[in-house]
Amino acid sequence: MATKPITANKEELLDIERGFWTGDSAYYEANADTECLVAFPQMAKAMTNAQLAETASKPNRWRDLDIKLKGMIEPGSDIVMLTYDARATRENGERYAALVSTGYVHRVNGWKMMFHAQAPLDRAQD
Repeated sequence: MATKPITANKEELLDIERGFWTGDSAYYEANADTECLVAFPQMAKAMTNAQLAETASKPNRWRDLDIKLKGMIEPGSDIVMLTYDARATRENGERYAALVSTGYVHRVNGWKMMFHAQAPLDRAQD
């Protein structure tokens, strides 16, 4: 069975994704769906757009972000899932590495994040 070609723009989605690492609460409000399922080691739950935006108002933002795409699938014309390796530094200088997966749904006003999960990686793997 042949796989369907990806119609979503990979660079557009990666640019949106980078914005979630560096953007403020207004960025989250503009680019997250009405509800988003998130999964981190310390938390897994559905969050409303407003709840998710509140998480970006904290001072622990990121710099020196490096994203290496590992895979991308488009199971439907309006849904895209991507997985990547992320390495970044918090404002306090702490380094962080994670395997990240994000799901997007295409709405009338563009791609919106509807799923996001991070599995931290051991920095010793650098």
